[in-house]
Amino acid sequence: MLFLNGTIAEESWFDDDVTPALFKQELDSGEGNITVWINSPGGDCVAAAQIYNMLMDYKGDVTVKIDGIAASAASVIAMAGTKVLMSPVSMMMIHNPATIAFGDTAEMQKAINMLSELKESIMNAYEIKTGMSRTKISHLMDAETWMDAHKAVELGFADDILQRQDTAEADDLESPEVSMLYSRAAVTNSLMDKIAAKCHIKAPDAGCTGATETENVTDNGRSAEEIRERLNFIKRFI
Repeated sequence: MLFLNGTIAEESWFDDDVTPALFKQELDSGEGNITVWINSPGGDCVAAAQIYNMLMDYKGDVTVKIDGIAASAASVIAMAGTKVLMSPVSMMMIHNPATIAFGDTAEMQKAINMLSELKESIMNAYEIKTGMSRTKISHLMDAETWMDAHKAVELGFADDILQRQDTAEADDLESPEVSMLYSRAAVTNSLMDKIAAKCHIKAPDAGCTGATETENVTDNGRSAEEIRERLNFIKRFI
C-alpha cells in the first residue's frame, strides 16, 4: 500500500513533496497487486507523468483510492489505476496546465506552444481512462472542472465509490439522482447574469429631453457606469 499525499514535485524542497524518485523507491520495495491512496492538490506535470508511467508499467493490478482530493497533476496519476475508487466525500479536479514565462513575444509564444502540447499530453491519459472525446475533455479542462465522486464515475474518471466492507447495507446503496460538477467558468457566468438581472437599467423617458446616457440609474439609484465598474471588479476575484 502506497500513500501519495502532498504536492507533486521533481525535487523535494521541504521534505513533504512527492517526487518520482521517492515514489519509485516505495513502489519497488514490494511486489504483487498494490493500492495507491491519493490526496494531493497536484503539482509538477512532468513529475506526475513519470509516476503515471511507473504505475502503467507496473506488473500487478493498481487500485487507486482517492480519499481526499486528486486535483490537477494528481488526477493524471489517478488515471493509471487498473481500478479507480473515490471516497463519497472526495473530489477530483482537472484544468489546463499553467506556467510562468519571462521574455519577449517570441518567448511568450514558445510558452504558449509548450502549454498547448502539454495539454494534449495530459488529455491522452484522460482519454485512455474515460473513452471520452478529446473535444469534451478539452472543454472540461478549459472550465477548470471539479467533480464529486458520483460525477467522476458518471464521466468515467473513476470506476466506483468506496463503501464500508463490513456493512451489509452498503451493497444496497444507490447513487443519487443528482451528481455534482463544478465549473469555474459556468459559476462565474451564472453569478454575473444574476447580478446583471438585479441591476435593471432604466431607459430615459422618450419625452424627456433633459435626460442623458450618463444619468441612467438602476433601481437602487446607482448609475450604469458604476454598476459596470463594480461587475468588472467582482469578476477579477472570481
